[in-house]
Amino acid sequence: MWGMEPTAFIEAKRDGLEHTKPALQEFFGAFLKGQIPDYQVSAWLMAVYFQGMSPAETLALTQVMAESGHMLDLSGFAHTVDKHSSGGVGDKTTLVVAPILAAAGCTVAKISGRGLTYTGGTIDKLESIPGWHGEFSEAEFLAQTRKVGLVVAAQSGELAPLDGRLYALRDVTATVNSIPLIASSIMSKKLASGAKTIVLDVKVGAGAFMKTLEGARELARTMIAIGLGAGRNMRVVLSSMERPLGKAVGHALEVKEAIETLSGSGPQDLKELALTLAGEGLEATGLAKSQARDVLESGRALSKFRQFVEAQGGDPKVVDNPGLLELAPEVFELKAETAGYVTALNALNVGQAVLLLGGGRQVKGEAIDLGVGVMLEKKPGDKVSLGETLVRVYHRGKGLEAALASLKSAYQTGTEPPATPLVLEVMRG
Repeated sequence: MWGMEPTAFIEAKRDGLEHTKPALQEFFGAFLKGQIPDYQVSAWLMAVYFQGMSPAETLALTQVMAESGHMLDLSGFAHTVDKHSSGGVGDKTTLVVAPILAAAGCTVAKISGRGLTYTGGTIDKLESIPGWHGEFSEAEFLAQTRKVGLVVAAQSGELAPLDGRLYALRDVTATVNSIPLIASSIMSKKLASGAKTIVLDVKVGAGAFMKTLEGARELARTMIAIGLGAGRNMRVVLSSMERPLGKAVGHALEVKEAIETLSGSGPQDLKELALTLAGEGLEATGLAKSQARDVLESGRALSKFRQFVEAQGGDPKVVDNPGLLELAPEVFELKAETAGYVTALNALNVGQAVLLLGGGRQVKGEAIDLGVGVMLEKKPGDKVSLGETLVRVYHRGKGLEAALASLKSAYQTGTEPPATPLVLEVMRG
């Protein structure tokens, strides 16, 4: 049995006092051993929600969470970079950024998750490629890292297990929306993953967890402080999620769009954000930022993606012919009922439409349809005529009417095109 009285630990935070790392290690070590019940940890989480945590305390909590499981050692690899997004609608940037970085000389050994509700997970997207898998032993993970310079693996329970336990409690105790707890959750997995450079894409707006720019800045500052305190190079890009990223929302559709972007076409906003994130990662590791555009335009990033897909069991023919990806067979075209310019496109409503079609999960572990989704033919700034197609909906009949209602409510039109910046700010540490 552990030595500290748990109520004293909870009272300290309730009263605004600061925990030391040894105290955090003792409390959460006992929790993981089953010596402290969920309800006492829940009480502590609520105390943090109201009292917050100091920078030093937040760093200590993050380290305790990272050290609660296996820590990957990437010290033998050059220019290690990990890229993470806070989640959004149509956000397939990892599929473009990771091969750009790897083709430019970085090592990208990435642990990724699955999606929940309207946000798509990178592993889910990649699993729409026939044969592709993300399950690895550590030896296999490191072997592909050496061979390809790029690996994306599904997160296992061995990586920062304390984070999983705490998030489950936060989810049911109304304590998710706490900057120190959000930052420590994200960064604990990044520290455990072992990369020297961490590039974060923090989404801001209707389709993001962070709704305001100031809230996103606070989260970014907190994560930068954690990373610097742990000896990492840090870059954070704040990007808009008022509208979806790119035109494709849905797993197979997003992979197709990512391949098109790597092939030299694809939507301009996806290309812009991918080059920004890749450039920041390259610069932070000491490489030339300009290489990002060079390897994309030369086709080297596409070649690296093909090599990566094949190494993880996927059919490389998909990279040369994205039409081989399986899409839902039924297509409905939603037409414009008014003419003018698209002035707004609510990302949350679009994401919820794909969820209604079966392309998202309400609970962890739920099966999802990788072939459904939407192609946004018109986005903010585009001129639209009466009766012109706004969206093409790929479906199998499930939830179509509700999805169409959500998509209709997502669009707003007016007489003038809006100013719609994508990259809002870059923060460096």
